[in-house]
Amino acid sequence: MTPLFAPPALPVVPLAGGAQGFPVRRIFCVGRNYAAHAAEMGNEVDREAPFYFTKSAFAICHSGSTIPYPPGTRDVHHEMELVVAIGAPAFRVEVAQAEGAVLGYATGLDMTRRDLQQQGKDKRRPWDLGKDFENAAVIAPITRAEEFDPSGKSIALTCNGVTRQEATLDDMIWSVPEIVADLSRYYHLDAGDLIYTGTPSGVGAVSPGDVLHGTIDALAPVELSIGAAR
Repeated sequence: MTPLFAPPALPVVPLAGGAQGFPVRRIFCVGRNYAAHAAEMGNEVDREAPFYFTKSAFAICHSGSTIPYPPGTRDVHHEMELVVAIGAPAFRVEVAQAEGAVLGYATGLDMTRRDLQQQGKDKRRPWDLGKDFENAAVIAPITRAEEFDPSGKSIALTCNGVTRQEATLDDMIWSVPEIVADLSRYYHLDAGDLIYTGTPSGVGAVSPGDVLHGTIDALAPVELSIGAAR
């Protein structure tokens, strides 16, 4: 079968300290994985199992970019997150084996059109317009798993030099192995999948001219500048 047009190339995220890149296949995101963030949004935490939403691979935005203020919204929020890069097949894996599928880790921003997300919640509709849009999945270069241990690491975000989010990865309700194992019950995970693991409390609105700087100990920082709407 001949395609009508050339298919777009998959976004590729660089690996830290090398020339190789990670082609992005799918993006999964964990909701309400920090109790304090769930509380600030007026939600209770479901401790029986994680829940997920997705973003298109073409929502990827590289750290250091300047993006236009997203269309169709007046309330864009930052959400600082640890990102897990899957590098091997994982289907119905146990927690003890889940880390074997992890190729690496990165800092990331789950950008959110909060007003559109809330509209979806209020009308009991999907969150897609609030979560899946161009430049909504910001990511820094990926550090290989053998060079990073999430235990005890600090996670933080500043906006224009002022700290907004600050926690430790130990505050996550669901650990990385638990998330990978649970998600593998529903999907054949494979190389190229990314998992954004949830955000601490302190999420807030951004405006044109703002500069975001997110850090996780021992990982490359994520940076994003917000430009004018267009």
